[in-house]
Amino acid sequence: MPHLFIAITAHGYGHLAQVAPIAQALAECLPGLRITLQGPVAPSVAAARLPRGFRHVPTPADVALPMASPVQVRWDEGLDLYRAFDAEHERHLARQQALLAAERPDLVLADVPWLPLAAARTLGIPAVALCSLNWLDILAASPVGARLPPALVEHMHAGYAGADLFLRPAPSMPMPWLPNGRDIGPIALQRARRPEAIRARLGIPAERRLVLMLFGGTGALPLGEGEPLPDGIEILVPNGDAAAERPGVSALADPSLDVLDVLASCDAIITKPGYGTFAEAACNGVPVLYVPRGDWPEEGPLVDWLAARVPTAAVAATDFATGRIAASLADLLAAGPAPPVPATGIAEAVALLRPWLE
Repeated sequence: MPHLFIAITAHGYGHLAQVAPIAQALAECLPGLRITLQGPVAPSVAAARLPRGFRHVPTPADVALPMASPVQVRWDEGLDLYRAFDAEHERHLARQQALLAAERPDLVLADVPWLPLAAARTLGIPAVALCSLNWLDILAASPVGARLPPALVEHMHAGYAGADLFLRPAPSMPMPWLPNGRDIGPIALQRARRPEAIRARLGIPAERRLVLMLFGGTGALPLGEGEPLPDGIEILVPNGDAAAERPGVSALADPSLDVLDVLASCDAIITKPGYGTFAEAACNGVPVLYVPRGDWPEEGPLVDWLAARVPTAAVAATDFATGRIAASLADLLAAGPAPPVPATGIAEAVALLRPWLE
């Protein structure tokens, strides 16, 4: 019975969302596939994404960058966490080696902690990285890049470069230094556009256009009330978002509503630059209004790729905080939806990974 070991970085659920469709596709074409997930992920979130019967090891394989908000990283605190983690590199490596030796998987798939890749290599276990970024390039291009400990850089470089493959789904950071890099298409799920059904489920009048506001990350990014919301627009937000108390805003309170169904049925999305929402927007042809993250090194490649495929506009965080989004949103809505981008990355990744599991 083939065994796939998935290691997820401690930084955000977006990495689980990126790798989960590939795990699902592999399970469908390889009956009996065993899956082990390593990472500090809530069991309910993992269960909603992965095939049934997976084993969960909550032990973290790296550390998470602390966030001050969905668009602000606390870089200095993050550097301290990475320094402390790497100061005990040998202990962490030994623990990872012991975990993999006990599990004996046929393949390690990391999105994208470097330590499981290094441990797998020492044990002769095939290992593949899959991600639109790597933490070495993120840290090196960040405001703390000049202060990275040389040992941390060496360990990250060796882990990523020593993997059998590093799959870069579009849109990805370039990562030209990787000797094992392999570009694949976008990883996203596509759904039918059914705005009438979404309006009916939420009790929204048929003439109102739907805009999904979804940031994820830590904390909230409140939309200010300095200006009225655009006429004829209903903004949809996650259940519990304080913005849902305002006129023209509805919470996705129906637990049976799939957010991706909502996304595919909307006329626009308001979000931050991030792989998951950007790829899903492009692969469902939905225009995007985004709040820039500023010092996030992945932002440039993400925005450039998205803007070439769907109508895209930026609204400054200061304007968002005062509610000044009407003009930018009106331009996007006038541009209308775009042809969906084919989500070829899942099938490409499965074709590359499957031989290790057969």
